[in-house]
Amino acid sequence: MRPVRRRQRGFTYLGLIILVAILGMVGAAGLKMGSLLQRQAAEQELLDIGAQFSDALSSYARATPAGQLRQPASLAALLRDPRYPQVRRHLRKLFVDPITGRAEWGLLHQPGGNGIIGVYSLSRAAPLKVGHFETRFAGFEGKSHLSEWQFMVSDELLAPPGTIQAPVPLPIPAPANVPATSPPALPPSLACATGTRPSR
Repeated sequence: MRPVRRRQRGFTYLGLIILVAILGMVGAAGLKMGSLLQRQAAEQELLDIGAQFSDALSSYARATPAGQLRQPASLAALLRDPRYPQVRRHLRKLFVDPITGRAEWGLLHQPGGNGIIGVYSLSRAAPLKVGHFETRFAGFEGKSHLSEWQFMVSDELLAPPGTIQAPVPLPIPAPANVPATSPPALPPSLACATGTRPSR
């Protein structure tokens, strides 16, 4: 009887080991799936926040008084526009980057100036989403890093205010069918002075 009991105990122990291994693999797969879903949600939140930054920068540019800069010097200026005496907001709050978990963003500046024209995440992680973006984010297709998702002011608002395009000069048309004329005849006095005889 004892050998049979020992054999049964051995099978029971082996079965427990297999069961624990299966539960471990299922648990690991569940954790990985949960991590992927959490990352997808964070990337979608980044797109939503980036769109709000882009809209706020465009709103700031459109509300520019005459003679003022169209780009803010800091993101804080989007919370309260310093160009107006009364409170004027273009963004309701400074968001935390859902990827890095910090309220720190990369900034894109106007060439040759200090004005901010865009923001981006400081994360160098590869995005899970690489296609099927909204039209406004079509430029994000196939990017290798999340930091390449750049949320910028509208293109038509990048030019400085009051910029006047120089007119293109029109070509001067050549005269057409102008009859050839002979040079005017010199008076006799001038003809004699130059050694030529007046025509008769």
